[in-house]
Amino acid sequence: MQVEACPVTEVLDHVAGKWSIGILIAAAHGPIRFTEIERAVNGISRRMLTLNLRRLERDGLLVRTVYPTVPPKVEYDLTPMARELYASLTGLVDWAERHRSAIAEARAAYDAAEERTADAV
Repeated sequence: MQVEACPVTEVLDHVAGKWSIGILIAAAHGPIRFTEIERAVNGISRRMLTLNLRRLERDGLLVRTVYPTVPPKVEYDLTPMARELYASLTGLVDWAERHRSAIAEARAAYDAAEERTADAV
């Protein structure tokens, strides 16, 4: 069986998806349970969390450990590959935090200019 490398765009889509960054950042501080991730990632539904956890596990970024207890205890942790990615993700998040005001101002200026243009037509 020949395994083809995933296209770069597919990989980037997975790791930079709406919920993936939050999940990876939440899991970066050691093993974390489903409900802890759910609380850490604001606005994610249980279904979306489940789908994203499965996809990140399939991509080799998360390890899922099930403990034989009643009820079963399940924890998620980053793989070494995801730990390497974590440094880039935190840099991106830090950049977004530093520049969010400037981005909001740029959007407001753009929207105002668009509105003036539409009014002139």
